Amino acid sequence: MNQTAVRRVLALKRRSWRQGLIVVADHPLRLRGLVDMADSQLLGDPLASWPGPYTWLLPARPGTPTWLRGQHDTVAVRVSAHPLVQKLCHESGTALVSTSANSSGRPPLRRGLAVLAQFGSQIDCILDGHVGVALGPSTITDAATNKILRNS
Repeated sequence: MNQTAVRRVLALKRRSWRQGLIVVADHPLRLRGLVDMADSQLLGDPLASWPGPYTWLLPARPGTPTWLRGQHDTVAVRVSAHPLVQKLCHESGTALVSTSANSSGRPPLRRGLAVLAQFGSQIDCILDGHVGVALGPSTITDAATNKILRNS
């Protein structure tokens, strides 16, 4: 929810805010400030798929910042099974912006030294941990239509 930090990430990636970003959490309740959770039927498939590599477009709550959701009335959210993501969210007490470590249009960087080589002193910290086994991005599905927008 830190607009300055999110805008900084977008600038580093050379990515437009209009696209929106994915927000990750360690537990679905961590997303309640961003997602309208009133429709329990709409939440069925996302809740059944989490934790895991599945990102869902869910209705944004009124007041969800445009710099997170972009030009959409939905917000892209995922409850991650990754231990480092789980710990970061738990320890910080908040959901976090999730994005690949790369400039827009370039392959994701999977090692801390590669991130340092590309971004250098533009970033404050590198957590050089295990990045998981998936070689591609998470699947993104619109919960309202069940349409897959990006397949892993």
